[in-house]
Amino acid sequence: MFPLRDENPIVRRPVATMVIIGLNIASWVFVQGLGNGEPLAWSLCNYGLIPGELFDLVPTGTVIPLGENLGCELTGKTSILTLVTHMFLHGGWFHIVGNLWFLWVFGDNVEDAMGPVRFLIFYLACGLVAAFAQIFSDPAAAIPMVGASGAIGGVMGAYARLYPHARIVTLIFLGFYVTTVSLPAIAMLGYWFFIQIAGGLPALQEAGGGVAFWAHIGGFLAGLLLIGPMHRPDYLAQHLRHASGPYGRY
Repeated sequence: MFPLRDENPIVRRPVATMVIIGLNIASWVFVQGLGNGEPLAWSLCNYGLIPGELFDLVPTGTVIPLGENLGCELTGKTSILTLVTHMFLHGGWFHIVGNLWFLWVFGDNVEDAMGPVRFLIFYLACGLVAAFAQIFSDPAAAIPMVGASGAIGGVMGAYARLYPHARIVTLIFLGFYVTTVSLPAIAMLGYWFFIQIAGGLPALQEAGGGVAFWAHIGGFLAGLLLIGPMHRPDYLAQHLRHASGPYGRY
């Protein structure tokens, strides 16, 4: 399933969501060189989150291969700031486009329920919880972890709690047959969360890189919980007044 758009009106322009998207794009262009070999590898080594190095569980001098003639030599001097910087890096075009599209589809309504400042705090908090969830699953991991997926998972968790009945126009692939359907948010996001669990459990037994399923799971659960104390009831009341039909309600 891939969400194309939601049928859920907003009251205010999603300024914070657009700022986060802009920061990710700027990082991809100016720090990661649009995914080209050396700039990409340099960004992963210096700003990606490497749990094993952060917690001194991997020997200094270990070389992590990142591609042909490219790799990271762990110096043991990684910064705790990588817990944040990794959220604004990506590993490839599909990675960044997919992440930012999900953020665009779901972020505006969640921001609408909070306001931009609270949304930025919420986003970073979900990203941190997601990072620690992934670290807990494999604290000695030496492969750099990058991506906004954990923080965006938090946005999706918040959306599922706030607007479970909002309709999501979803692209569905059934073999060679491709179609679109309008699904309740709880169905589409519940399916996404189930896929993360299904991928995360086997990943506990595997070593090496791959999809950070536990970051997605941790971020989603953080969003479900944090949206309660962080949303602004006045924003939600305004949303209800502007919503048209039953699918604008939550």
